[in-house]
Amino acid sequence: MGPTRFACLFASLLLCAAPLAADSGTGRRLPLPRLGTILATQNTENETAATHSAAGATGTADGVLDTQRGIASWYGGKFQGRMTANGEIFDTNDYTAAHRTLPFDTVVRVVNPEDNSAVTVRINDRGPFIEGRIIDLSRAAAEAIGIAGHGVAPVVLEILEYPEPKNYRIIQVASFAGRGNAEALVTQLTDAGFTPQIEPAESGVHRVVLPEVPNDELESYRRKLRELGFAGVLVREP
Repeated sequence: MGPTRFACLFASLLLCAAPLAADSGTGRRLPLPRLGTILATQNTENETAATHSAAGATGTADGVLDTQRGIASWYGGKFQGRMTANGEIFDTNDYTAAHRTLPFDTVVRVVNPEDNSAVTVRINDRGPFIEGRIIDLSRAAAEAIGIAGHGVAPVVLEILEYPEPKNYRIIQVASFAGRGNAEALVTQLTDAGFTPQIEPAESGVHRVVLPEVPNDELESYRRKLRELGFAGVLVREP
């Protein structure tokens, strides 16, 4: 047998030996894709998944870092002029909002899906504490997206910016209706080596706090306070 005929016969045997797969439409047996084709396809899919993963880590093209959906409410009235959870004075004419978990100073775009109107607010308070609600807007923010008259409405929250993380916290030791009791506690804590302050509130409550406690010293502070009889202190974000 000549070399040419031998080569042709060898190629034919390889073709016949190739693995076959059933065509679900016709029942015919078809050659399986070669390993190189499979690997090339898998590599393309992996690159696509990696690209989507990287995009998700840095937000979408329009700057949205995360989204939430739920019911929004708004507050004002008797809360006007009171101290918010981050220590500011609440003004219902500012574009601010309360959220249960987002860090203070997070910037959020609130969208009314009914007409796509939107308003950008800054988180400076905690709430709402009613099941199903995700954000409590100032009156100005609620009016900007047309929900002030309804009281509550479904919204989409688009997280635009998170604040730079702080390396300290505030420990709220206690609060009193009378300033005299607050001053007495300040004296007691000062004698124990702390540097307390009094946070007055428009509601008349006087909070005794330890400001700017380094994060790596929180447990040490809490242990010392427990020894003084203050086990239920509140650790707050700045």
